[in-house]
Amino acid sequence: MTKRYQPTPEDLAKAEQRRLKREQAKANAAQASTNVEDERARILPREWIDLTPQIVSADGQRARVMTWNILAQTLVRRELFPTSDCLKASQREHMLYREIVSHNADICCLQEVDRTEKLFPELEKAGYAWVYAAGPRKKHGCLIAFRKDAYQCTRQRVITYDDQEVRGEGEERARRGSSFRTKNIGSLVALQKLGSEDDGVIVATTHLFWHPAQAAILLREVTKFRDDGPESQRRWPSIIAGDFNFGPDDPAYALLSGDALLPEQKKRLDSSYVVHATIDPTVATDGAAQAEEEEEGAEAGENDPDRVIVNARPAQPSDGLLSDTELEQLFRQSGTVISAYDAGQRQVPGISESGLTFGSRVSVPQERRGAFEPIYTSYTHYWQAVLDYIFVLDAPGRDVRVVRLAKPHRKEVFGDGLPKKGVCGSDHISLAAELHWPPP
Repeated sequence: MTKRYQPTPEDLAKAEQRRLKREQAKANAAQASTNVEDERARILPREWIDLTPQIVSADGQRARVMTWNILAQTLVRRELFPTSDCLKASQREHMLYREIVSHNADICCLQEVDRTEKLFPELEKAGYAWVYAAGPRKKHGCLIAFRKDAYQCTRQRVITYDDQEVRGEGEERARRGSSFRTKNIGSLVALQKLGSEDDGVIVATTHLFWHPAQAAILLREVTKFRDDGPESQRRWPSIIAGDFNFGPDDPAYALLSGDALLPEQKKRLDSSYVVHATIDPTVATDGAAQAEEEEEGAEAGENDPDRVIVNARPAQPSDGLLSDTELEQLFRQSGTVISAYDAGQRQVPGISESGLTFGSRVSVPQERRGAFEPIYTSYTHYWQAVLDYIFVLDAPGRDVRVVRLAKPHRKEVFGDGLPKKGVCGSDHISLAAELHWPPP
């Protein structure tokens, strides 16, 4: 009869050593993988600016909002970003995900969103629900994400700017008054605060063509969307955040924020009264691909600091483009917004000399809005600009206060241009603000 094997204490000790060695090897491999993952996701951390020395009332709502154009992979071209060291999706995506969650925002507004099969699971892991929308035949879109443990979406609407009318009379082309077919959209949602039937917030995000008409339409439609809802939602404030494709010294910014147009801004508008071949196919072109076929007008405006529209003709009265006075009337009928960064950084002592504001590099009169926007929100080898904003439209009797801001980066950290490993995975810099408003 064969004797049954009975391990000795020494055998057991050796077996335990082998097991521990295998587990350590697995742990080392996992740690190495984590280190690689951490390095691929490394970004430049953001400080926060506290704007309220006194304690904000616990009553009402307090929400952290971020906005970011994450640079659609479908728009990446080496010739546009010759100095970038991370243009492949595999090089950028981990930095994008890290930055989105790093703000710990309650509401995220993202533009140029593509590769959704990769992004959506990351948002799910971080505890977000979302609404995604894109313009007709566009390869990227706009997304509003919100914490599932804080809000629920009760209504949503998509605005296609090309289809919106700005006049009540005339033929269809005149009623729309379009200069350029962009396929751009605005995405609007009503977010109800969990645990409260009467309180919430209207959120809109967009990626605009630079001409003021689209901004005016967006403001009008946000107001209409708010007022079309239940009685309680008409008392909700509205957050309008995204890539607006115009700077703080642009006529569109002045019109949106309630400032009168300066003479030089009126001159800029004069040069924009043209009709592009995407609106009038009889316009002769130079043989170059039309912007509508190469991801439309938003990028055309962003990449062209002089805002020169080629393949276009001078506008005629029958085209219906809004005059300066008509534009001002369209903006004023919907109210005036405030910018979280312009209003917030204006409260910081000495910020004008810090090199962190738009006014530190461009002369803007103190009495006008825009000087306290971040110094840059987009920074590449070929162009550097402020294009992104978090605007707030107060509800009647419910003034929104800016409590905290994600501090702008100094331009030196951007090197030769974004995207840049260890700094930022997009050509735009994210914005984030903490807001508070009283109960209804």
